[in-house]
Amino acid sequence: MDATTPAPETAPLPSPEQAGWTPAFRALRHRNFRLFAGGQIVSLVGTWMQMVAQNWLVYRLTHSEWLLGATMFCLHLPVFVLAPLGGLAADRCSRHRLVILTQVLSMAQALLLALLTLTGYIQVWHLLALALALGTINAFDMPGRQSLVIHLTGKDDLLNAISLNSTIFNAARTLGPSLAGVLVATLGEGVCFLLNGVSFVAVIAGLLAMRLPPFEKPPAQSPWKHLVDGFRYAHRTKLLRLLLGLVATVTIASMPALVLMPFFADAIFHRGSQGLGFLLGAMGAGAVVGTLVLARRTHTTGLAGVIFWSALGLGMAYVAFALSPSFYLSLAIIPMVGFSVMRHNASVNTVIQVSIPDAYRGRIMALYAMMVVGMGPFGSLAAGALAERFGARVTLLLGGLLCLAGAAVFRLYCPRGTGEAL
Repeated sequence: MDATTPAPETAPLPSPEQAGWTPAFRALRHRNFRLFAGGQIVSLVGTWMQMVAQNWLVYRLTHSEWLLGATMFCLHLPVFVLAPLGGLAADRCSRHRLVILTQVLSMAQALLLALLTLTGYIQVWHLLALALALGTINAFDMPGRQSLVIHLTGKDDLLNAISLNSTIFNAARTLGPSLAGVLVATLGEGVCFLLNGVSFVAVIAGLLAMRLPPFEKPPAQSPWKHLVDGFRYAHRTKLLRLLLGLVATVTIASMPALVLMPFFADAIFHRGSQGLGFLLGAMGAGAVVGTLVLARRTHTTGLAGVIFWSALGLGMAYVAFALSPSFYLSLAIIPMVGFSVMRHNASVNTVIQVSIPDAYRGRIMALYAMMVVGMGPFGSLAAGALAERFGARVTLLLGGLLCLAGAAVFRLYCPRGTGEAL
């Protein structure tokens, strides 16, 4: 794929109204994005099933908050360490082929996890090692996939495509954990891992069916210089520094909720794996609503305000959940978490992508992946350690306060008049 090509279609596209698409779904008029979205719908349900089943399996085997944090650490650390190499690959190789390769490897990881679990050989060190393997795959998949989206739709529909992709992600978050809760309780964790492995067939088939221009290599340049140039571009761009810093803060602040949710569901609210599925499903439902509302926007003006209010709302939701005395009140609060965090991430993603040249897209989106996912290990370990020392509620409360502080700093230092995206 030519790194300078803004979209796979060369002919002008009709307006969403002329094409028959409502504003909230206008990115679906692009055939390649429809294929991408269709595969994601199936695959992400399986991914969320595996995530919930894996966390529950670790908790069932160990009853350790620290090992829950360690598992997330192994899953996310490779993204922080290796994502720059993934971004370099996305800027120097075919992004399309890169994503196909990472999806095939992800399928193999899920099937191996299923085999070990269903045969009864699974041990905690297997879970940690396979989480580390999946994190390494994700370090290349995330920059490649994030950089590919604009080539499936073009810049005009990028905000809508990112929002719809987030909607799909969170629709899967609603369905996947709920299914996982039932399947874990009735058939065991291994079935969830097996179904996730099979689900990758859909996304791989969609990727193979796409029609994209032939890849054209960028001008020859030393890989090291190419990598350093990406870091320099991000460092000298104030808006990028501020956005990446806020995303890192929100990621760290969110880890107590993600890591400790099995503990809240079982040890605090006494609802077991089904309660965990309901909590995560409700979070996903809130995120679907938030991203669908965001998808209706036809322009990027004002996204800085969306970013601020989303971070502020997220911090308030974490504080409220930490102080909640009952399961049902928590179930009513948790959709606000999903609503806020995905609107925040989708808006930041869009502002970054419309603000950078395509030649830097892979490397900058790798930095974004480092902040969204790669900072997770540090938050995971901190969440596990703090929870063992001070308890899950205090740890989640601290995460909420950190998120509120990040929102305040962004509001104070966000540059004014820096372009269309703001």
